[in-house]
Amino acid sequence: MIRVQLPFHLTTLASCDAEIELEVAEPATALTVIEALERKYPTLQGAVLERETGRRRPKIRFFACKEDISHDAMSAPLPTKIADGSEPFMIVGAISGG
Repeated sequence: MIRVQLPFHLTTLASCDAEIELEVAEPATALTVIEALERKYPTLQGAVLERETGRRRPKIRFFACKEDISHDAMSAPLPTKIADGSEPFMIVGAISGG
């Protein structure tokens, strides 16, 4: 099981807790985590990844073991601590402004 932490706006949209557990096939990647998330919570389809391109939405960031992996390949294997559930995979809503 992979633990996933979601920002408030996604928990509201999916009517779920801020931390959820997902069953993800190995090797666990950011893409397989998001696919499992969208299967379990269909209301999140298109909220994390753009439907047309499959790319991460601009205001969304991914963190694994406290490191920003937003610009890494979506197919890159996640760290072992994420895959074994000892650390959460974090989806964070970025904030911008001036």
